[in-house]
Amino acid sequence: MINLDKSRLVGKGLHREVYRHPENNNLCIKVVVHGNADESRREKEYYRLLEKRRIVWGMIPRYHGDVETNLGPGSVFDLVLDYNGAVSKTLGYYLSSNERTREYYSCLSNALDLLKHYLLQHRIITMTLKPKNIVCQRMASGKFRLFVVDNIGNSDFIPICNYSSYLAKKKILRKWQHFEHRMLDAYELNHALHKMLTTTHSHSKHHDGN
Repeated sequence: MINLDKSRLVGKGLHREVYRHPENNNLCIKVVVHGNADESRREKEYYRLLEKRRIVWGMIPRYHGDVETNLGPGSVFDLVLDYNGAVSKTLGYYLSSNERTREYYSCLSNALDLLKHYLLQHRIITMTLKPKNIVCQRMASGKFRLFVVDNIGNSDFIPICNYSSYLAKKKILRKWQHFEHRMLDAYELNHALHKMLTTTHSHSKHHDGN
């Protein structure tokens, strides 16, 4: 049994809370606190599929199995940390301020482009992409690496996209387009973000051959 307390809370969503692992600072534990465990179960099933495909775990945290905690069953994942050991902040944090977005403009633009191509390359499907579910890992080089830390998986009743490269790519591109629109709506006054997405979109079209 692992004991968790609020001092180790690093994030929370609608149904789950995320705690820093008390025995390993490089790991975190996700615990269902509201609703049922369907989302968590679907996520773990999808992770097992990715493990079978032997993907590169470059921009999603690796899943390390389940544990019992004082708050109920928990799922153990890599915890995304900055180069200095601090827990990485969400993309939403960097986009919530015009000043921060301008300061890290180049890093964020490059990181978004790399994340999109990573998802396409490894056919990683997400249910919904949101700035609060993506964290920005600051590296010693000054660059950012983005990680999708929640809503990973395919909720389709018949998940054909899990086994078709063509359909998976179409779905990922559609989800990414919705993600861009969601960011523009949420941060409509962030002019640096609008410029960034226009530039990134043009660059991506060249790479995707659209």
